[in-house]
Amino acid sequence: MSFPTRSIPSHSHLRTASSSSAQSPALLARIEEKKAELQHLKELRDLSAAVASQMEALAQKLSTLSDGTEAIAAVLGNWHNVLRAINMASAKLASPPVDGKAQEQAESAVALPQTLVRIPTEHAPALQAQAEAAEQAAAETEDSVMST
Repeated sequence: MSFPTRSIPSHSHLRTASSSSAQSPALLARIEEKKAELQHLKELRDLSAAVASQMEALAQKLSTLSDGTEAIAAVLGNWHNVLRAINMASAKLASPPVDGKAQEQAESAVALPQTLVRIPTEHAPALQAQAEAAEQAAAETEDSVMST
């Protein structure tokens, strides 16, 4: 930023030595005052920039928080449907025909709702084989510990 230069009027050069020496301390004091003011303004600018960057970071965090709040609101809005589905499944329990003795046991037992979660069983044979092998290994380990 450049400032236009001004020409100094010729009558200002005609000052006497005594008046320039008297104004010199006043001018020096004013210059020092302006330098101090400039330093304070630079500090204010730096602090303002720091506050602005903190405000931008806060705005970004609030935006993220707002997005998360919207997601939570959507999940909570779906709970009504989930609870209604559980209620419908519980209300439509199939009661198999039972004889007298089994009917007494069924009345004493608490009725459970139908299973709502379906677990794919395509890997069930392999998992069952692993479970059986683990059971056999545990049984063999137990037998060997008992025999010793």
